[in-house]
Amino acid sequence: MSANSASSPTDKPAEPGSVGSRIRRIPFWAQIVAGLVLGVLLGWLARSQDIDWLYTTLDKIGSIFIQLLKLAVAPLVFFAILVSITNLRKVNNAARLASRTLLWFMITSLIAVAIGLAIGLITNPGTGTGLTPKDGKAPEGSGSWLDFLTGIVPTDVITPFTELNVLQIVFMAAVAGIAALQLGERAKPVLTLSAAVLELLQKALWWVIRLAPIGTVGLIGFAIADYGWDLLGKYATFTVDVYIGCALVLFGVYPLLLVTVAKVSPLQFFKGAWPAIQLAFVSRSSVGTMPVTQKVTERLGVPKEYTSFAVPFGATTKMDGCAAIYPALAAIFIAQIFDVQLGVQDYLLIAFVSVVGSAATAGLTGATVMLTLTLSTLGLPLEGVGLLMAIDPILDMMRTATNVAGQALVPVVVAAREKILDHEAYNSASASPVDDYDGDGDAAGRDVHVPVAV
Repeated sequence: MSANSASSPTDKPAEPGSVGSRIRRIPFWAQIVAGLVLGVLLGWLARSQDIDWLYTTLDKIGSIFIQLLKLAVAPLVFFAILVSITNLRKVNNAARLASRTLLWFMITSLIAVAIGLAIGLITNPGTGTGLTPKDGKAPEGSGSWLDFLTGIVPTDVITPFTELNVLQIVFMAAVAGIAALQLGERAKPVLTLSAAVLELLQKALWWVIRLAPIGTVGLIGFAIADYGWDLLGKYATFTVDVYIGCALVLFGVYPLLLVTVAKVSPLQFFKGAWPAIQLAFVSRSSVGTMPVTQKVTERLGVPKEYTSFAVPFGATTKMDGCAAIYPALAAIFIAQIFDVQLGVQDYLLIAFVSVVGSAATAGLTGATVMLTLTLSTLGLPLEGVGLLMAIDPILDMMRTATNVAGQALVPVVVAAREKILDHEAYNSASASPVDDYDGDGDAAGRDVHVPVAV
């Protein structure tokens, strides 16, 4: 179906010369960069000149953008997981693909946590900061293995959606998906409705995604206005460690896997996946980025039926930034602040938690639950979480970008290994769907079809 035949009056391209047309001609990445720069300037102005109304405005803009993303999270996760599980019936060797996906999730997580531990041991991020245990405070909520295991099963079907407990939503969606597979043709009406609802949610979320440059102004501006450069200085080593660790995984480990395991071009991967990576950096939400991640993964030649399973699964469990690099570095940082010596067994425990407990992060902004799970496992003071909350938004941008890159990478690697990757599509993937596509899967103003991932 062409864009011309699919267009509605509200989806028609802007008239040439109009403001909307001029804005759409600006590449999405350039809009994001402009938002970052403007946000830094406004944040600095609000803090240096003590402008309360600007401080409040930046806070509201960023909060509304994140709230709009979160608004779609619960139903999006439920229907994406449900539909993705039922779509596996269309794939040959579905069980093999699912197991290979999980295996590569674990392998890449282990590599990421090893890098995080190595950087932390080399740089000692907690020394010389001037921070003391008194600067920390215990979080309002924390994660433990008992909570993690018992919290998977909800007490009712409403609370997980109202309290945004993504892990419980994933559980219910998985149960519903497996039940639908068992029912076969009798479940077809429900699956048809679920697929339609998922498309509706993706379309609505696409409108929110287009607001990302404005959201960036608020998020970055408020971070600068609220925290200031002095606070950033205290966490300089830790912040640099997180960014370097994520960059090593993103631009070192992932390209190496693409070359040696998938035997494809890393440059082509980043050309195709970059729209999702840049949106993840701004939104700080793997789930919020999920529709874009699905689109770019399909454009990289991964079969639609497999992508619709692997990407939603990864968006809730695959967290190389938040659940591997970050907790490893944070544990070392907090241990040094509280003068606790970590041994080899502690580092092995960090690796274990990173691989098994990554679902606790659940694709939402922030990684507090994963950090408290790691600290409680190691016996480190939970007050250490309070030390990192102030700097968390700055760290979360790079962590989430790494998460999403891994969520697109693993399906490419598995598809290449299983010989189901469309190499022609992979080698031609370059245009940004954020720039060229309107959220329906049809190219705006072009006679091109890209399937909607459902």
